[in-house]
Amino acid sequence: MKIALPDLAAMEAFGQQISAKLAPGDVVALSGTLGTGKTTLARAIIAALGHEGEVPSPTYTIIETYDGLPVPLVHADFYRLEDPAEAAELGLDDYREGAALLAEWPDHAGGFAHEPNCLAIALEKVGEGREAVVTPGTSWQSRWP
Repeated sequence: MKIALPDLAAMEAFGQQISAKLAPGDVVALSGTLGTGKTTLARAIIAALGHEGEVPSPTYTIIETYDGLPVPLVHADFYRLEDPAEAAELGLDDYREGAALLAEWPDHAGGFAHEPNCLAIALEKVGEGREAVVTPGTSWQSRWP
């Protein structure tokens, strides 16, 4: 399914739509080239869940956690990983326990599309806006519009 995201307001509304369906154990796998809006969408999801304040990009820290939300979140940016095994070395499985994962550059961590609780979103530039190609895993199919 393709969703047009012509501006920031549309990206924020899309983030709200995702956050309303998000549950512990879910993965939102955000892929796309540099500058397509992966971090912007992750921030919209985090804000829609009620986080107030700054949401730093985890480009350098790799993992940021948000425990005080209705759905605890792990926001990870795997861009800097050189081998998928590094995700395990970071303790990713421990972070994911009881939390949802927002994963930027999921392919650098070995990917998550094989997981039934994965909502894969590929962002692409379209003119001045973006387009999201959404592929819901089996557990998302009943929740996704």
